[in-house]
Amino acid sequence: MASTYEKYQKRKLISSYFSVILSIFLVLSLLGALSLFVINSKRISNNFRENIPMTLYFSDKATQNDFDQFTKKLGQSPYIKTYTFISKEEAAESQKEDLGENFLEFLGYNPLQNSYDVYVKGDYVVGDSLAKIEETFMKTPHIAEISYNKQLVDLVNSNIARITNWVLIIAGILTIVSMLLINSSLRLLIFSSRFTIKTMQMVGATKRFIRRPFIWHSMRLGLIGSILAVIALVALTFYLDKKFPDLELDPTVNYMPLVIVGLGIILAGVIITTISTFFATQRFLNLKSDELY
Repeated sequence: MASTYEKYQKRKLISSYFSVILSIFLVLSLLGALSLFVINSKRISNNFRENIPMTLYFSDKATQNDFDQFTKKLGQSPYIKTYTFISKEEAAESQKEDLGENFLEFLGYNPLQNSYDVYVKGDYVVGDSLAKIEETFMKTPHIAEISYNKQLVDLVNSNIARITNWVLIIAGILTIVSMLLINSSLRLLIFSSRFTIKTMQMVGATKRFIRRPFIWHSMRLGLIGSILAVIALVALTFYLDKKFPDLELDPTVNYMPLVIVGLGIILAGVIITTISTFFATQRFLNLKSDELY
């Protein structure tokens, strides 16, 4: 009978350990994912911005020498990420594929213009900076027109700012929730040992002596849950890098954000479990014997 009871208690204890580790793992994984997003938000937002082209159309008076000089100028510009020259013949071929017919035969000439698709670095894809860049380009000889989607630029910038603010708010709320959830799980775990705590106290053990093994044990559980959360984040980062290579999230190259978040998660897991265990054991240490039931 005693053996059956001991097995039941052992299974119950293992189940409590698993519950605590699972709580720490799930909460810190989500918190770590949000932290990675915040740290990489600039890169992610720049990726969206840098995919908005500014098209520069040249008049037919422009010569090959003009294009060569302008190409050299683009290569030296600090605000240009990439650019592509599109000749009027290439533009005509693209139009034929899109329309499904040869419009040149109907018109008798090519009305399209030589152009550059210019992609500006993300930091410069804001209203004022783009206006100054546009003004600078318009001073270039033979540029007839500059076109880019100003509404899309404003929409991307406003949405990125809104999303970042919401992520910060959610991360703050989740931090509080994580502390409460982990604290609740640890309190339930320590609750099962309340009689052991009181027995040790009755035979003369000090509060510090009683608390120490519980704190060390909780710290180990927190460390296990944190390490599992870090492993999950590494796997998530590799997955996202494979799905969205343009974001440049490869942990083998851009590893510092993951290192910072990983250390933060491990530290948070240990600190939260330590504080929660301290107050949970303190509560049962202050209870009278008849209040344990």
